[in-house]
Amino acid sequence: MTQQVSPISVTDFTFTLNGAISRVKNLAPTTTLLHYLRQNGYVGTKEGCGDGDCGACTVNIVGKDSHGKPQYQAVNSCLVPIGAIAGREVITAEGIANGQLHPVQTAMVETAGSQCGYCTPGFIMSMFAAYYNGSLSNDICIEGNLCRCTGYIPIRKAAQQLATTIPDDQFSTELAQKNSDLVAIAYINAQQQFYRPTELSEALQLLQQYPEATLVAGATDLGLEMSWHRRTYPVLISLEAIADLKQINQTDDYVEIGAAVPLSHIEDLLHGVFPSLDEMLHWFAARQIRNRATLGGNIGTASPIGDLPPVLLVLDATLKLDSVEGDRSLRLADFFKGYRQTELKQGEIIYSVTIPKTIASGATKRLSQSYKIGKRGTDDISIVAAAFVIDLDADQKILHARLAYGGVAATPIRAIAVESMLVGQPWTIETVRSVKPALHKVFTPLSDLRGSTDYRKMLVGNLFEKFFVEHS
Repeated sequence: MTQQVSPISVTDFTFTLNGAISRVKNLAPTTTLLHYLRQNGYVGTKEGCGDGDCGACTVNIVGKDSHGKPQYQAVNSCLVPIGAIAGREVITAEGIANGQLHPVQTAMVETAGSQCGYCTPGFIMSMFAAYYNGSLSNDICIEGNLCRCTGYIPIRKAAQQLATTIPDDQFSTELAQKNSDLVAIAYINAQQQFYRPTELSEALQLLQQYPEATLVAGATDLGLEMSWHRRTYPVLISLEAIADLKQINQTDDYVEIGAAVPLSHIEDLLHGVFPSLDEMLHWFAARQIRNRATLGGNIGTASPIGDLPPVLLVLDATLKLDSVEGDRSLRLADFFKGYRQTELKQGEIIYSVTIPKTIASGATKRLSQSYKIGKRGTDDISIVAAAFVIDLDADQKILHARLAYGGVAATPIRAIAVESMLVGQPWTIETVRSVKPALHKVFTPLSDLRGSTDYRKMLVGNLFEKFFVEHS
């Protein structure tokens, strides 16, 4: 008989909002944090795109950096379900002045960094996090925020001005003393149940009790359904408080990444280990998204345009799947069955992703890179994503080839037939161009507003040639 989980259920919970206790009572747990804030008078947090692209809704939560220390983290409140905020600390634009302008606000005033002001609170809160985290570079502090009228030069000047100062105020003093540990919660209302266990065994038992439950970690994908379509879910099980799923183990032969590790932590801890992963993480999305999004979530959604699966496919990644019946391993190449369909069985979760470091036997060199083509840089989904791995011997002949793509089929997919054609061939432009016709034929992508079928087919071949040019 399955052991029943009986957590203490509550119909309300509290969190800290701008230093004061805020109580959430009988509110659907899928209500977004943005909606809650604006309904309660915190209208400095703006509602813009509703899908994490514009940054107008940016707030800070107190979380942990990649080394486990308390950290202010900028997040998109439009994508955060209110249930995930239980017991946490949230700071909005209204909470940083304390009777006088915060240094970030002062810098924006002095550099004329605001005109209409709609986007300004979001910029302020992104720069607030960067100010205390010690990095005010453009890709950290403003990449996830869009401005339509001011122009970015004054805003960048504000960041440069802040970079010359060292934070020494109540926020920097209190940060080191903050407790960012997540507590277990079972939040129940008339329509929905939201569980956030802290032990893996509890999560697996909950899945046995509620086999139709929806798993959630960072909610950056699920948040779109909540924000745009106001979708509700009868039972949500959050995995973000489970320590077992947030570990990164690295050896000489492989790296094992927990399914609930935020992408921003992977960026910090594994930089330089897998160049193609570094590249795709940079273009994945803005910092606000990467602070919440997880590796397991990007795989588990099985989106055909997920950014990371093509990279993991060429790196021959393996998944560890866990359930109350035990764990099993599965190659990522065997995980995707069809559009939004996977080999994940009922009651299973993705526990971790293992990426080998080894190259083909007899190879003397590995070439690896990834590419993302989109309408914008970081703040957009891909038209086509591609990743390549080529292992060469001493004579520059191909011993091992992996070519994977997103956005060209119902699932992220490898060009297996073309990989076989490449093995044994010299690594030359003639070889690359000889397989481009096959690459054009191997996939049948859709036409949509982002790109036509022919355009995507052209990209499939041209990106591989670009890879050769850059690594020849």
